[in-house]
Amino acid sequence: MFSRRSDIPLDRDALSRFLPWLIAFMVYMASLALAGVLVLHAAAGRWDKGMSTTMTVQIPPPAEAGGAAANQQKQVEKALSILRSTPGVVHAEAIEESRILALLEPWLGTLAGEGDLPLPRLIDVELVTGADIDVKALSLRLAAAAPGAAVDDHRLWLDRMIRLIRSVETLAVAVLALIVMTTAGTVVFTTRTGLAIHQEAIEVLHLIGAQDTYVARQFAGRALALGLRGGVIGLGLAVPTLLAIGSLAESLEGGLLPDFSLSMGNWAVLAALPLVVAMIAMFTARRTVLRNLSRML
Repeated sequence: MFSRRSDIPLDRDALSRFLPWLIAFMVYMASLALAGVLVLHAAAGRWDKGMSTTMTVQIPPPAEAGGAAANQQKQVEKALSILRSTPGVVHAEAIEESRILALLEPWLGTLAGEGDLPLPRLIDVELVTGADIDVKALSLRLAAAAPGAAVDDHRLWLDRMIRLIRSVETLAVAVLALIVMTTAGTVVFTTRTGLAIHQEAIEVLHLIGAQDTYVARQFAGRALALGLRGGVIGLGLAVPTLLAIGSLAESLEGGLLPDFSLSMGNWAVLAALPLVVAMIAMFTARRTVLRNLSRML
């Protein structure tokens, strides 16, 4: 397969000169789609692990001005007592006001530090993994102790987000499959054209005793070399694109986007993409030659 000797002048084919660039474009698109799948899969795993066992309880500021802080603190203590006595709750802790102000500062600026700004109190609740808590009943109990208390069950939001991510992953995988089929179709077209151009040379080889597998090796080796060359070019173009996207995502504040950084394992998967595409091109060319030779001769 990797023999340097070639009895068929495949290097002179005009169409084969464009094959590396077509494969480069396919690998470039496949790299972006595969990177998207890896990033989304990792983000879904982090969110599922970090938020599936948490809830947040919000205690609104009292309507009356006098003794507002004291009344709100009493409501927080009552809510903490209810939460800590609820089966399935591992830990419940009120979030310090300084942390709340730090969370609001990107949106409110210096206004978030004003002392007279009415702020809700937040309680961070950690649940047992797989705990089945009746959120509606818990909300009623909390509302009785602290009027206006609201329970934010992250699992409801998380389930919807995970479904959305899985849908996008499925779409990206479909794009990858389409790219693979397009690459294989391009190799088939190029190989058939080469067979038609070099039909006389192939017939001479058969007359002197060459087998179909020998001719197939000639085309398969050429397809492997062109596919590997195009794959390296495509990956070389995809790497700076992915780095630029990651840098742009990191520059955005507020955590609105998932982490677009790729781990070493993800980069290793992307680095193997040119070899995978080259192998697909090789096997496609070999099978195409064997099938067409059985009909031509």
